[in-house]
Amino acid sequence: MEGIQRIGVYTSGGDAPGMNACVRAVVRTAYAHDIEVVGIRRGYEGMIDSDFVEMTPRSVSNILQKGGTVLKSARSDRFRTPEGRAVAAENLTEMGINALVAIGGDGSMRGATLLNQEHGISVVGCPGTIDNDLYGTDETIGYDTAMNTAIENIDRIRDTADAHNRLFLIEVMGRDAGFIALNCGIGGGAELVLIPENQSDLKEVKKQIFGLMSSHARSSIVVVAEGDQLGGAQRIADALKNDPKFDFIDLRVCILGHTQRGGSPTARDRVLASRFGVAAVEALIEGHTNVMVGLIGGEIKMTPMKNVWSRSKSIDYELINLTKMLS
Repeated sequence: MEGIQRIGVYTSGGDAPGMNACVRAVVRTAYAHDIEVVGIRRGYEGMIDSDFVEMTPRSVSNILQKGGTVLKSARSDRFRTPEGRAVAAENLTEMGINALVAIGGDGSMRGATLLNQEHGISVVGCPGTIDNDLYGTDETIGYDTAMNTAIENIDRIRDTADAHNRLFLIEVMGRDAGFIALNCGIGGGAELVLIPENQSDLKEVKKQIFGLMSSHARSSIVVVAEGDQLGGAQRIADALKNDPKFDFIDLRVCILGHTQRGGSPTARDRVLASRFGVAAVEALIEGHTNVMVGLIGGEIKMTPMKNVWSRSKSIDYELINLTKMLS
C-alpha cells in the first residue's frame, strides 16, 4: 500500500509457541520492502502506554526457536473503552505507525477491527493461539507445539498408569474448543475424550469408565478439555470418588495447564508462523486491511477480520467417531 512507512507489530492475549517466529518474519519482510517496524510491547496495554521499541533485522536474530513472546503480552481493560482506543491510536500516530500486524486470538482480532473502524488504521492479523479455535485458518500458531507437548506428557503418564493399574483423568487446555483434547486423545490412545462441543452426560461417563476399569482391570486414560460441559477433570474425579461403586479404582487427576503454552516451537509452528508473518506484510503492501491471514487447504488465504471473531470454527466430528471406535 502506498504510504505505509512504519508497521507496528504486537502479540496479544495468551502466548503461543511460534509467536517470535512470526514477529521475526514481519520485521525481516518489512525491511526487505524498505518499511520500518516498531514493536509494541504488552499488546494493547503497551499501545496505550506508548511502550514501543524499534525493531531491525538484527534485533530479531536468535528468537525463532524461543517460546513465549519477546514483545510480551497482556490483557487490557482500558483498551475495551473508546477512550482507551483513542489514546492508543494517538500514540501510534505520534510514532508514525500507520499499519499494524496483530498476532493473537479472537480478542486480538476484535481489538484490531475496532482500531480500523474507529481510527482508520490498516490492520492485518496473524492467528496465534494454542487452542486452534479461530475461524479462517486450519491451524493456528502454537497449536502443533501444544499438541506435541500434551502427547509427550500423556505418554509419560501412561507409563505410571500401567505400572499401578490406575485411571488417569488428564486435563488439557481448551476452554471453549476441544481441538487439543480430541487430537491428543487419538494420538495418546485415550479410552475416552471429553470436549466442550460434544454433549457429556455424567451417568454415561460413569458407565463408560466403570466398564473400562472393571472389564480390563488395567490402566485407562481419559482426556478432558478444561471447558468440558461436566466442569473439567477435577469435578469428574470428585463425582467418581463420591460414588461407592468406584471405590475399587485407583484414580488420579493430572492437569497439564500452562505446560502446553511454553517451550520451543516445533518445526511446523516455526514454518507456519513465518509464512503468516510474510503474508501479513505483503497483504498490507498490496492494500488489504481488516483481514486475517490463515492456512486453508495448505494455502495462505485472507478472511475478513469480523468473521474471525464472530463465527465459530467447527470441530471435526469424524474424529469424535474415530475416538469411539479406537477406544
